[in-house]
Amino acid sequence: MRYDPLFVAPMRDELVRLGFEELRTPDDVDRALARPGTTLLVIDSVCGCAAGSARPAVALSLRHATRPDHLVTVFAGMDVEATQHVRERYLVGQPPSSPSMALFSDGKLVAMIHRHQIEGHYPEAIAAMLIEAYDRHCQQRDVVAEA
Repeated sequence: MRYDPLFVAPMRDELVRLGFEELRTPDDVDRALARPGTTLLVIDSVCGCAAGSARPAVALSLRHATRPDHLVTVFAGMDVEATQHVRERYLVGQPPSSPSMALFSDGKLVAMIHRHQIEGHYPEAIAAMLIEAYDRHCQQRDVVAEA
């Protein structure tokens, strides 16, 4: 079941404003995850923990000097085929989870934050988990993003 696009548009825009590329098809997913370097993939959703914790945590984490090369997102319940493709091809062995965040290095999963690590947690705590993954797998940047 897909949600009303007008209802979801403001939620999508939160990540797009941060520089995220929306992946709406399986081909979009394959192209994005074939790029060299590190890629943060956010599986977004309409739930309260996405709005209150996940998206704010991502915004906070991107203020850090070390961050992924690429930022991409799929929206569960909207980008149904793209979300399913991500789960079946790139998140093998990971339980379906939305919202969630996955960090890839050269197309390989290197870190994952599941819904149970988001729900009931403050954005700052989730951002700290993301920053730890960035520090481990990403290169430092000269410019710090404003979120």
